[in-house]
Amino acid sequence: MTTLLVIAKEPLPGRVKTRLTPPFTPVEAAELAEAALEDTLRAVAATPADKRVLVLDGKPGAWLPPGFDVVPQCPGGLDERLADAFARCAGPTLLIGMDTPQVTPDLLDVDFTACDAYFGPAQDGGFWALGLAEPDPALLRGVPMSTPSTGAVQRERLVDAGLRVRDLPRLRDVDTAADAEAVAALAPHGRFATRLGRCAAANG
Repeated sequence: MTTLLVIAKEPLPGRVKTRLTPPFTPVEAAELAEAALEDTLRAVAATPADKRVLVLDGKPGAWLPPGFDVVPQCPGGLDERLADAFARCAGPTLLIGMDTPQVTPDLLDVDFTACDAYFGPAQDGGFWALGLAEPDPALLRGVPMSTPSTGAVQRERLVDAGLRVRDLPRLRDVDTAADAEAVAALAPHGRFATRLGRCAAANG
């Protein structure tokens, strides 16, 4: 079994989901981020694993379920923070973010028997998941983050290292209001979809 990592920000107004404002207020955007994080953490909690770790920028809140170790993110760019998260691990590790609340335990239950890496592409050109049978921070450092080519560069880095890569399904990140509506439709019974409905009704 693997170590499962979730990298996330504390869902505080003005610090998360800023591209949802407008149409939502900073407080509503933070509520949506919290709901997305809750859904993500509960999917991780339901996935078989040796260890579950939240790599957090900020402080944990009531949204954190039991069974997680919490470690702080290191300073630096996202590539450095992702690399540092892997550097803390030994053995097979899968890392995901907090922007795909539609994720399920089935998607996260990976088996490294026949591959060296898992790659989960995101619709916006990034990636929502990265798994390494043998964590190597060098595979992430220097990858340009938050660009339309981030995913392609990261996957190419894995291939160039001679790793056997298995691709996970392409998922849509929640960045904009349109993303939020599309993702909520994929997981209509989740906390994110419920919170989005309440926020939309308040703004309607």
